[in-house]
Amino acid sequence: MKRSNNAVFFSTLLLEWHETTNERAMPWKGEKDPYKIWLSEIILQQTRVDQGLHYYLKFIKKFPTVYKLAAAGDDIIFKMWEGLGYYSRCKNLIATARHISTALDGRFPTSYEEIAKLKGIGPYTASAIASFAFDLPYAVVDGNVNRVLARYFGIHMAVDSTEGKKEFVALAHSLLDKQNPGVYNQAIMDFGATVCKPRLPLCGDCLLALRCRAYHENTIDILPVKEKKIIRTARWFNYLVLQKEGGFFIRKRPAKDIWENLHEFMLLETPEKMPAAKVLKSPAARAVLPAPYRVVETTDYYKQSLTHQDIHGCFIHLEVDELNLPDDFRLMIKKDLDKLAFPRLLNDYLLSKGWRKK
Repeated sequence: MKRSNNAVFFSTLLLEWHETTNERAMPWKGEKDPYKIWLSEIILQQTRVDQGLHYYLKFIKKFPTVYKLAAAGDDIIFKMWEGLGYYSRCKNLIATARHISTALDGRFPTSYEEIAKLKGIGPYTASAIASFAFDLPYAVVDGNVNRVLARYFGIHMAVDSTEGKKEFVALAHSLLDKQNPGVYNQAIMDFGATVCKPRLPLCGDCLLALRCRAYHENTIDILPVKEKKIIRTARWFNYLVLQKEGGFFIRKRPAKDIWENLHEFMLLETPEKMPAAKVLKSPAARAVLPAPYRVVETTDYYKQSLTHQDIHGCFIHLEVDELNLPDDFRLMIKKDLDKLAFPRLLNDYLLSKGWRKK
């Protein structure tokens, strides 16, 4: 791929901007403790900094060391993670903390190769930890970096294609300041987040605009190019809020689906939107409800959008005397619901009923 030979200009001015202009303050910047760097990077995977900051500070306060995190119960950690989404990150966080605490005697790996073997850590996160904590020469390549490189060098190859990924990684590595990899990586990520933004980039204030291909060729709005389109699916969740003697039947969601390890009421999923009366007449509902029951309330559908799915959920509140439920359900009193982690869709319902605190 042909590109302009101004890499030195790019890297020099980028570091100059970082030293003189970059005011993006974050508690993990300049941090050398690999535990804190790892924690921040896992929290920030697919999460905005302004959202992740609160969670980072909360986790560091409660779990100042990897030993503290590893020793905590799963439900406690998931409860603290509640609201961040992408809960597989939390599952991997727990597994990796316990691996480091026990198998590695609390010592974080110091090489890129060993860091990359940890659960939940891909090339980007491994590069970030290696460069920030140990000054190893590995370039980070995330959405911010891809956008800066695509625009500045005028790259029209799709960033999410196989060849594109290789090209952007090679380019990022060739530009890396090998003497100060952590500083350089922080600079280019911050530049993409605050100056070369996805929408309304600050081209008028950009010191790289002089040689930026996208700026001069009027292609800012089309770069970077993405090849793959997200195909969204709709799912319809009908929750039976089963109440008996003041308590509610709750279970932890099983593996191999969304919201693993979070809690929920009895779920009946249907292929399309369905009236509550029809849901209650379904074979699945009748199998659970062998005796008469009283309908307290039915709600409209709540909605939660995930990366590839739109989840529509309604709640059918029933008072019951007898039930045929799987063994993984347990009866919980209302005040104990606050101790459990729920998906945001269920949290919205619980908050609307006043059954849990904000």
